[in-house]
Amino acid sequence: MAAAVAAVGEAAAAAAAAAKKRGASRSWILIDASGEERVLDADKYAIMHRVDINARDLRILDPLLSYPSTILGRERAIVLNLEHIKAIVTSEEVLLRDPSDENVIPVVEELRRRLAPSDASHLDGKDNLSGQHDGEGAEEDESPFEFRALEVTLEAICSFLDARTTELETDAYPALDELTSKISSRNLDRVRKLKSGMTRLTARVQKVRDELEQLLDDDDDMADLYLSRKLAGASSPISGSGGPNWFPASPTIGSKISRASRASAATIHGNENDVEELEMLLEAYFMQIDGTLNKLTTLREYIDDTEDYINIQLDNHRNQLIQLELFLSSGTVCLSLYSLVAGIFGMNIPYTWNDDHGYVFKWVVLVSGLFCAFMFVSIVAYARHKGLVGS
Repeated sequence: MAAAVAAVGEAAAAAAAAAKKRGASRSWILIDASGEERVLDADKYAIMHRVDINARDLRILDPLLSYPSTILGRERAIVLNLEHIKAIVTSEEVLLRDPSDENVIPVVEELRRRLAPSDASHLDGKDNLSGQHDGEGAEEDESPFEFRALEVTLEAICSFLDARTTELETDAYPALDELTSKISSRNLDRVRKLKSGMTRLTARVQKVRDELEQLLDDDDDMADLYLSRKLAGASSPISGSGGPNWFPASPTIGSKISRASRASAATIHGNENDVEELEMLLEAYFMQIDGTLNKLTTLREYIDDTEDYINIQLDNHRNQLIQLELFLSSGTVCLSLYSLVAGIFGMNIPYTWNDDHGYVFKWVVLVSGLFCAFMFVSIVAYARHKGLVGS
């Protein structure tokens, strides 16, 4: 009995260990609004409780599962799954999964630099700043935390995909040009690998573009990304038009929005359905990812043109081989007739007209040869007349 109880206890302990391993703590890096970062070793339940999301939302960020690019707005968080960037953005902090990944490290550094308070980042050059620059800095401070974090991730993924596209173009165009000049197994295999890589990269870029397009087409989905607005509305629900002006302002695309557009958007910012500032931010990166997709489309067209050119060359070679086969078949038929005459005269059959007529051999050889040559020329002339062979 004691042995049975011990065995059951060991099985329960093993099951608990396996369950703990399945929901084991994964490495997260947390960056708050002050730019400070720290590593979190928390399981999924702790993360779900911290940012108030569901298990299905957290499952999207599992690196072991394959999910398309997704940007989800929840009550207190934004769930981002963009290629290697798997993050949860709240109104005060950003959680990034797998911070040791070489592709995630630059994103962490950029988040730490861009999410730090502007007064701290410009402290050293405070004496050199003019009043105009101070006004711009104050304007940049009005951008909500979640928008700055979203901008960094979008910029990172767009730059990453554009860099991969540039590398592919650098390798593909010389390989295609070399293939057109010399068709070999090595060049064909090289182009095949490049085409496979281009197809996979196009699918990845298309997923990101589709997600941005779907987000831009739905104002409600964009409104769900206003975490600070929802938080402010929950704390002071009677405030109508006294909310802060939130505009994406950064050293990249989001900061290139004109002040006139910002001023015009500020006049209607009190409307909770106003998503103009976020729409301008997403539209800028949508255009960038669309430009990357256009590069891949141009590369695909170049590959298709190269394949058509190679097929034309192969068809031409095939036609030349067919012509050669026609010439060889015609010559074979003519020589067969010549061999037939030789076989007839070579049969061991007694006949009297061969006696004392040795000169007949010369005439037979001469006439048979001329007849076979005339037949070969006639066949070739007929083929040329009918357009079966080139002139």
